[in-house]
Amino acid sequence: MKIIRRAFAFALLLAAPLLLVSAMGKAKPVSAKRFRAFVGNYTTKTESRGIYRFDFDSETGKMSGLAVAGESKDPSWVLLHPSGKFLYAANEHGKDSTISAFSVDAASGNLTPLNELPALGADPCHLAFDRTGKFLLTANYTSGNVAVFPLQPDGRLGEHTAVVTDQGQVGPNSKRQDGPHAHWIGTSPDNRFVYVADLGLDAVIVYRFDDTRGTLTATGSTAAKPGSGPRHIAWSRDAQFMYVLGELSSDVSVFANVHGTFQSLQTVYALPGKPADHPGRNDAAEIALHPSGKFLYSSNRGHDSIAVFAVDGKSGKLTYVEDVLTGGKEPRNFAIDPTGKFLLAENQNSNTIVEFRINQATGKLTPTGETLNTISPICLVFQPLD
Repeated sequence: MKIIRRAFAFALLLAAPLLLVSAMGKAKPVSAKRFRAFVGNYTTKTESRGIYRFDFDSETGKMSGLAVAGESKDPSWVLLHPSGKFLYAANEHGKDSTISAFSVDAASGNLTPLNELPALGADPCHLAFDRTGKFLLTANYTSGNVAVFPLQPDGRLGEHTAVVTDQGQVGPNSKRQDGPHAHWIGTSPDNRFVYVADLGLDAVIVYRFDDTRGTLTATGSTAAKPGSGPRHIAWSRDAQFMYVLGELSSDVSVFANVHGTFQSLQTVYALPGKPADHPGRNDAAEIALHPSGKFLYSSNRGHDSIAVFAVDGKSGKLTYVEDVLTGGKEPRNFAIDPTGKFLLAENQNSNTIVEFRINQATGKLTPTGETLNTISPICLVFQPLD
């Protein structure tokens, strides 16, 4: 009887709406006004104690109440479970990297550790859930492999069900592309496939995913531009278009889904002018589609800006709109609030989260004057409170 009850409870947990963690961009703007935000960061060589939280008002854009949510070592990526009851962190610390599970106190947002397991690779930099919410997937950058962990009904991580190293030919950048470097991971809408953006191999690796056993089987790949260094991926709301951010080339490549195969459509530079106009260092970092599907954003480190693109709903192609300085240094990550009204740029090296209002007609960004000071912000996830 206990087993039946546990299974029923887990089924209820998984039936919760996937408000904030959809892996392929099918989310729509939500109506909540109050949110809690969790922030991941680096603790090594900083004064950070781990994962922080703050309150966000989507009516006014006010950010307030910054506090430590839970202690964790170098939580470079944090992910909230669809139920809102659990949070997971990738603790990026070389060969000693781990994945941590926490329970979330509904009233305070404080995190209680549940368990922690080895990441099975060096420097995990991205986490995702499968479509059922029963498995956690991780991309391990330095070791170039990916792993799958089952989630227990109480939120704890189970022993891994898969660990696979990306395979393929390395790119031409000898300093950055010395082997596979998995940088992003996510599932297809039908949960049958897992996609991995591999910076070292200039490819999006595809694995067949068994969502009953949690296993991965390599099935092929989509080649990106040589030397581009695929870092992160965003998907159109109907998953017919894949947008691949090239970290090393500072551009966005558009791929169309043609009968299950992705074909290259377009590559758009993510800085003003031409590459020759920017001889200095720039590493593209984050990419995200606006909840309306009308605009795409990417961040630039070095240029320290957010690029804005308009999305053609029929063709999927992009039109460059503008680049907006983030008011800080090294915007490794940014987050669009679930209502689609604001973009929060996380400036890692200047210890600030700077807020911009999004023009709903043009996608353009305007600073609101709202800034939150917090240590080394590099990942942010929202939780609705009403």
